Amino acid sequence: MNRKELVRASKFLARVLRHDPDLGGVRLDPQGWTDVDSLLRGCSRAGVRLTRTALEEVVATNDKRRFVLSPDGARIRAQQGHSVRVDLGLAPSRPPRLLYHGTTGRFLPAITAEGLLPMRRHDVHLSPDEATARRVGSRRGAPVVLTVDAGRMHDDGHAFRVTGNGVWLVPAVPPEYLGAPTDRRDRA
Repeated sequence: MNRKELVRASKFLARVLRHDPDLGGVRLDPQGWTDVDSLLRGCSRAGVRLTRTALEEVVATNDKRRFVLSPDGARIRAQQGHSVRVDLGLAPSRPPRLLYHGTTGRFLPAITAEGLLPMRRHDVHLSPDEATARRVGSRRGAPVVLTVDAGRMHDDGHAFRVTGNGVWLVPAVPPEYLGAPTDRRDRA
């Protein structure tokens, strides 16, 4: 597959496996898994031509490692970001002292007042490093990175979980755990 086809397939898979399984003609089990063969048939019915080899290429080359195949290769799921109800079965984990969240400046007033909220997703997504958070924030404009005092949050009883691709999940981040935002100008 060329780059454009990979991106198109990845976006379609993200929509199906995270938000709208009906679009791909599949059902997600309680942990978010679906049968690969059923997914490929559903993709075809939806007009997205995807072979098993191409699906494996999407999984292997996705820069965010957004998808994972089961060890036997028979099932697939998204690693995080669901708006449909799933339980990824991730155990609570002690986070690093600091985690990061990428956003844009237009969201700062709400974040300052309310903290980080999951919005349409199940959890707030936090990055293990500033560079990743900056890439996440840049999807919607000029990125702003917020530092999260994850160590203190954890010590105060907030439960964190980490996905197979290194994204940290937490139900919410109250404003008192957020550091001052940084943008590219702050890095000079």
